Amino acid sequence: MPKEPKSQSVVPLRIILVSPPPGVDFGIQEGKGNDYTTISVQRSKVGNLALECTINLKGDRPDGPPIFAGAVAQGPPSGRFIYIDIGKSAGQFDSCWQRRIKIPLEGITWEMIDSVLEKPNRTIEATIPGTGKDGGPICATVRPIDGWKVVKG
Repeated sequence: MPKEPKSQSVVPLRIILVSPPPGVDFGIQEGKGNDYTTISVQRSKVGNLALECTINLKGDRPDGPPIFAGAVAQGPPSGRFIYIDIGKSAGQFDSCWQRRIKIPLEGITWEMIDSVLEKPNRTIEATIPGTGKDGGPICATVRPIDGWKVVKG
């Protein structure tokens, strides 16, 4: 039987950026508007970059899709997303980049959440491109390449 999330259930997320340009800071935005911080900041090197965070579930299981809450959840309840801050936006003030990536949380299902809550060694993961058409860090709304998935560790 699926585990019913409680009002304070927390689900781990991982975002893999595929081969972003090296030497650029990336991090997850926590908070909204001008009152935010960037967490899990990492500088890209050659290869992929993984950013991790947790996201809260709001209330008990409703009819319909999950509703995410907490400091990393952005946007209206029916269209939540996560921001990835880049370069200056992530605190790298000597960077020539100041961008954000908006990653929609749509596609994360109750089945995925149940799987992660039942086996804590799992996380929900999305892979996105790391480089834009201009050769710099990708920005704007970016959907996961293969959708959101449950993975081990």
